[in-house]
Amino acid sequence: MRSTVLEYDISKVVELARNGKRVDGRALDEMRDFSVVKNKFKNAEGSAIVKLGDTEVMGGIKVLVDKPYPDSPDEGAISVGAELLPLAHGDYEFGPPSMDEIEVARVVDRGLRESKAIDFAQLCVKEGEAVRVAFFDFYAINSDGNLFDAGSIAALASFMDAKLPKLDEKFKVIKHEYDGKIQLKRLPLLTTFVKVGGKIMVDPTYIEEKAAEARFSVATTDDGYMSAMQKGMGGSFTLEEVNYMIETGFKVAGEVRKKLQKM
Repeated sequence: MRSTVLEYDISKVVELARNGKRVDGRALDEMRDFSVVKNKFKNAEGSAIVKLGDTEVMGGIKVLVDKPYPDSPDEGAISVGAELLPLAHGDYEFGPPSMDEIEVARVVDRGLRESKAIDFAQLCVKEGEAVRVAFFDFYAINSDGNLFDAGSIAALASFMDAKLPKLDEKFKVIKHEYDGKIQLKRLPLLTTFVKVGGKIMVDPTYIEEKAAEARFSVATTDDGYMSAMQKGMGGSFTLEEVNYMIETGFKVAGEVRKKLQKM
């Protein structure tokens, strides 16, 4: 019965899209409203709970000390992980990381990392011996589509307020003591689109993702850089469509960023 209903819903989504409409009444280039609760978790160096429409994620940063990579002895690092909890959607299961979890984590990571928003040299403790590594992990607790952008908003919100833990003389973290903040040179955000019924729409819901022919995510910054892009699913986009999505991505991300900065 569920598959029959889903097939009916997908047909309805495609039919509406062909006429420039969406099930929830949004314009094709309109993002859902979102809210952010920052610094909810006292043991995190920075954290955020993001609600994007009915999609909700929570994420946090833990900064640990490790040895640097041999080819970058004076630079720290970041790492992004994602977990799609079964409580978030019937599609998700417990077990090893799924392909969906790996993909969403990598896309969020790339948008942040390749923007060069974080100068990894500021995370160096002692060249060749010790560096800080900032681990950002986020969890889907309710999923109605577009975990890419929800995760990206949670990452940026968390890093905007992230503190650097103070270290002792042996480079061990001193709990609940801090030594300044992680400085961001720019503010990267993802904007995700899908093509449904030949039309491009931003911030897809779950049913719109199921109806989609192709997906495209672009990471843009507040100072005019495009830091990353990712094509997903089996369909294709024309060059004109890609240019439209990049241009719209700058606009939509700019609006999200302004609201985020006021929170």
